[in-house]
Amino acid sequence: MSFDWSEYLKLAQELAGPSALHATPEARQRAAISRAYYAAFCKCRNYLRDEKEHRVPLGGRAHQFVRDEFKRNSDKLYKRIGYNLERLRSDRNKADYDDDAAVKFDITAQTDLALAEKVISLLDLLSRR
Repeated sequence: MSFDWSEYLKLAQELAGPSALHATPEARQRAAISRAYYAAFCKCRNYLRDEKEHRVPLGGRAHQFVRDEFKRNSDKLYKRIGYNLERLRSDRNKADYDDDAAVKFDITAQTDLALAEKVISLLDLLSRR
C-alpha cells in the first residue's frame, strides 16, 4: 500500500503543538511548515500523475511542474491550489534553509497547516467531479 501523504499533515499538526520533546518550539514549527508543504505537494503530484495521467518529472523539477500545472489551468479551483502550493513552498524554503529568517514561525506554521488542509480539501473536490 502506498504512503498516504495526508499523514504528513497530521504529523505537522502534532509537531506544531505542545510537546514533551526536547526540541525547541522553533524547530518543531519549522518541521511542521516543511511537512505541511510536502503533504500538499505530494497529494497534488499524485493527483496529476494518477488521476490526470500527467508525466510528472522526477526529483526537484517536480515541484515547479506541479505548481505550474495547477496555476495554468483555467479552472479557479486548480489556480487556487497552484497559488496556495506556491505559498507553502516559499514558506517551506524559509523554514528549511534560512538560518536567520525574520519569520514568526509559530504564526507561519498555523497558517500553513490551514493552507495545506485547504489544498487537500480542494483536491478532494476535484477528484469527486
